[in-house]
Amino acid sequence: MLEATLAVAEGDPESRECKLHPMTAPPFAVSDPLAHGQGNGYTTGTFVTAADPPVSPTTPSRPDGITSLKRTLSGSGDSQDDGNDSAKNKPGVKRACNECRQQKLRCDVVQVPAYKPCHRCRRLKLDCRIDSTFKRVGKRSRNMEMEKEIHELRRRLATQQSSSTAPSPSVKAPPSETASPRISTIPSQLDQYITSEQAVDSLLNLRSGIDLLSPNGQTRQPRRLESITLTPEQVDDLFERFFTLFHPFMPLLDPSITADAYFTISSLLPWIIISVAARHYPPDPNLLPSLSAPTSRRLWATLADVPQNYVVVKALCILCTWPLPVSSTSSDPTFMLSGLMMQIAMQIGLHRPSHAQDFARFKEDLREEELRDRVKTWVACNMISQRVATGYGQPPSTVYDWALVPSLSSDTSYQLHKEIEIRLSIERFCNKVTKSFYTNKMDPMGLVSDDQRGIMSDFLAHDFEEIEGKLLPNTSAITFLYLRAAGLHFRLSAFFDSPESQDYRSHLSSLWQATTSFLECVFELDTGGGLLLHASNYILQMIIAAGFTLLKLLNSSFANSVKLPYGRELFLKTIKAIRTISVATNDLPSRLAEVLAQLWKSGGSGFRAGNGQGKSFENSLQLKVRCRMSMSLVYDSVWRWREEFQTKERGNLETAVKNPTNPDSNVESSASSTIDTDLPSKGLLGDGFGSGSNTFFGEANNEVFDPLSWMLDGYTDFPYDM
Repeated sequence: MLEATLAVAEGDPESRECKLHPMTAPPFAVSDPLAHGQGNGYTTGTFVTAADPPVSPTTPSRPDGITSLKRTLSGSGDSQDDGNDSAKNKPGVKRACNECRQQKLRCDVVQVPAYKPCHRCRRLKLDCRIDSTFKRVGKRSRNMEMEKEIHELRRRLATQQSSSTAPSPSVKAPPSETASPRISTIPSQLDQYITSEQAVDSLLNLRSGIDLLSPNGQTRQPRRLESITLTPEQVDDLFERFFTLFHPFMPLLDPSITADAYFTISSLLPWIIISVAARHYPPDPNLLPSLSAPTSRRLWATLADVPQNYVVVKALCILCTWPLPVSSTSSDPTFMLSGLMMQIAMQIGLHRPSHAQDFARFKEDLREEELRDRVKTWVACNMISQRVATGYGQPPSTVYDWALVPSLSSDTSYQLHKEIEIRLSIERFCNKVTKSFYTNKMDPMGLVSDDQRGIMSDFLAHDFEEIEGKLLPNTSAITFLYLRAAGLHFRLSAFFDSPESQDYRSHLSSLWQATTSFLECVFELDTGGGLLLHASNYILQMIIAAGFTLLKLLNSSFANSVKLPYGRELFLKTIKAIRTISVATNDLPSRLAEVLAQLWKSGGSGFRAGNGQGKSFENSLQLKVRCRMSMSLVYDSVWRWREEFQTKERGNLETAVKNPTNPDSNVESSASSTIDTDLPSKGLLGDGFGSGSNTFFGEANNEVFDPLSWMLDGYTDFPYDM
């Protein structure tokens, strides 16, 4: 039962009660005027009957609500109390600043005793203030105002152009803090080439990939990167060259987008494309050396600007596929850049293509073609990351998740081109090989035992055959080349087998078959249109590994089981192919080709292979460098080259790369008698390296280091800093 009781004391101890029954409505209800602003957020009310007499405001120990009620009913009270009531009834002070009110965020601004900006405005360097006349502006109305402004600018430009034939000057619009997040801004370094009309059009058309810099046949300006200047004709020629010769190895970018559009959406990506296209560029052979340093500086300046965007990921994909030339692995940032590529891609949500808004400050409504492009870019990131890890003998940073399994989704945006799907399955196989053979947590070098390696080899061989069965008759030669490279990566594990293992000989035979099949595919690609000259860095690294494999097998007792003239012919063609792909005189491929040639000649050029017998030839196939996965063979061979040549002062690599050794000649290179005084001392290798003892990784040499860098550093450096 509802019951309200009011007890009022008039100076005597007795109290009168007025009870209201449920069906009886109160004569009136008065809200406590002092309850507002008390901090509890609730409004209190008291029911009063008309029969109640006025209550004295001086009654002691009376609740504030009752006191206020009595004042209201009696209309009396002292002036001091009236002053306090009026002060407490003042309207509340606005506690949120304009910026936080616009975003509907909690604000911690301090107004008294001294004004202190809120934490958000200090962090974002915003103007923190409180205006009594401030009103929130909705996003929809703000976009409508921007569209009206754009239409007004277009109208003024049309009026100006109709009244004068003079070209309009360049316009640089000041950056707006309230610009829509869905509209991309034009890079500041490109403003000098963009007219007023083009700047306005770019705000609406940039997402569509339209050619914004040459509308209606207007005159195009040259492109500049520091001291490098390229005419529009040169830029178009280089872009056409890239999409014709290099693009088939990594079909990531859209060939239908013009060069000018690429310059509009990014200040890095077009110069990466030009640098790749400048490799073996007949009109200007010196263009790549001239571009390398400015492009490298532009790269690191862009990466230093956080946060990154979607286009930077594509630029890193291209650069990790065709790195800038370096003279040693210590100055090669490719493996590091591949890790940045994956991290930036995940930071902006490419691994969750359909939920991009979860990784952005603003809601993103992706169109179907945009979603498809995000899926394609994420696939490219994983394939490139896997290839970089395989070629450098490092663990991959790939993420083969749901987004990379098209069969799990019915959305057509996740469906890949058949060629790309096969290449992705090839790289997944390479990842499986790496995890099966080189990630044993119970071994200090990560290697599995001989018994486990034999069992895993059988399973992986079955998986490899399944991938081969998926190849279509019209599969491109480049995809077939990637498959053969994966097969070589798989079979290089034979060098980790013990000579006493049961499957040792059969694994060596499989390695020989995988090596020759890969090299035959390489040479067919070269004769089928000259694409080998523009092959990716991963293909080059696998060619180098194949060359060292032939060097090992043809100078061991295993050479008695194969056709020696055929093997010698393949080896000579391999050295020629490496030197052909090399883009600079003293770059890393040319130096490794020289190392191969010198080791080949010191081993008798393959003619002494069949004369040896016994354990010495079997042990010659064992590796001392065993921590670089399938590429351990390359690093081990370079160590042996240094032991045989440099520590005995028999060669100088700097002179040799200028006068390359002919591996098919009995005439020694002129560099063989030159002493290299810039080499580190023999003590850096550790005691017992040449004696065949097991102290190669002793206590004095247990830090992480790059042996190939020590081998080839210090001879010749490029005239620019990476």
